[in-house]
Amino acid sequence: MNYGKQKKPELLIPAKGLEELQVAVTFGADAVYIGGEAFGLRAGAKNFTRDEMEEGIAFAHERGAKVYVTANILAHNEDVRGAARYFTELKDLAPDALIISDPGLFSLARELCPDIDIHISTQANNTNFMTCLFWGKLGAKRIVTARELSFKEIKEIRENIPGELELETFVHGAMCISYSGRCLLSNYFTGRDANHGECAHPCRWQYAVAEATRPGQYLPIEENDRGTFIFNSKDLCMVEYIPELIEAGIDSFKVEGRMKNALYIASVTRAYRKAIDDFLESPEKYEKNKAWYREEAAKCTARPFATGFFFGKPDEGAQIYDSNTYTNLYTLLGVVHEVTKEGEAVIYQKNKFSLNDEIEIVHPDFTSDFARVERIIDDNGEEVEAAPHPKQKLRLKLGAPVGCFDVLRMQTKEAGS
Repeated sequence: MNYGKQKKPELLIPAKGLEELQVAVTFGADAVYIGGEAFGLRAGAKNFTRDEMEEGIAFAHERGAKVYVTANILAHNEDVRGAARYFTELKDLAPDALIISDPGLFSLARELCPDIDIHISTQANNTNFMTCLFWGKLGAKRIVTARELSFKEIKEIRENIPGELELETFVHGAMCISYSGRCLLSNYFTGRDANHGECAHPCRWQYAVAEATRPGQYLPIEENDRGTFIFNSKDLCMVEYIPELIEAGIDSFKVEGRMKNALYIASVTRAYRKAIDDFLESPEKYEKNKAWYREEAAKCTARPFATGFFFGKPDEGAQIYDSNTYTNLYTLLGVVHEVTKEGEAVIYQKNKFSLNDEIEIVHPDFTSDFARVERIIDDNGEEVEAAPHPKQKLRLKLGAPVGCFDVLRMQTKEAGS
């Protein structure tokens, strides 16, 4: 390929809370997308209060990053008045864009937030250039393409829409069994509406067939002896295809995961940040470091990787048949929120670790240090030998220097086996 002068794509990272936003921006995200306490598609995420949203937007803007707010539910009548109040509030907070799928909410946002860009969510099933042109003529700044598109289809969309109409595409994270997330399984089985942010993820459950005249007898659904997880897709990972993503004309590389913790955010952000930067500096450097990108993207809680629909419709190799669990190669211990004058790391502990454990300090500059835990001081000022209680505020003396928003992780037995 003759790459020539390439436009730098935006790296767009999710954040379920303020800590994750801070980690995403520090580790190199160009933009972060977040949800408020209503009208987003991740009701199970912690999400942002108004004050947290204001703090997060300020944090990002001070560091040259953007913040987009999701309001991408498929609205019912009872949602409309609340959405109007919400958009009025967002107007004052001034995020960089709103992510919307519902035409009614789009109209409201255009009226109430005329100075805030609108991005059309993947929930709107944006699968062709005519749909993109439709939204563009109404005033949308960006279209988030459906996950079900191939490189060929994305290129054709790019060739048939104005250059100023941006394209955003998911490049990493969980895939959905239903078209662009429009799933009814959760609502049917549990009463939790996926299109109102309450998905119970029934695509990850194990299924069997029942015959009507034989109640209580379940016949396994098996393509072979590996299992019955018939809807359970692998996760998308396109970090080894940065040149193809850029060549397709994609303006923003979007990572899925507004339910994910800071370890996922740090690992995936720095993998894609380095991959993008390396490629734009030198395609040869990018090719040389490909193995590092993929390994780093997996150093968190993740499923096996696949390439989704980019190279055509997925075959049976894109599914996981024998389990609905994640692979946990590393455990998040905490994020450094402060470094004392004595050089101690202040964290809010996430998982158990003990004195003398060897942990990894993950830095935003793509480096890591391995260090022994030399001292643990709890929030009462007492030295302790272990940290078993989640969310406990701790001061740590480590055998290597730390910085604010460094992420502390530890390899699991699963990774070391």
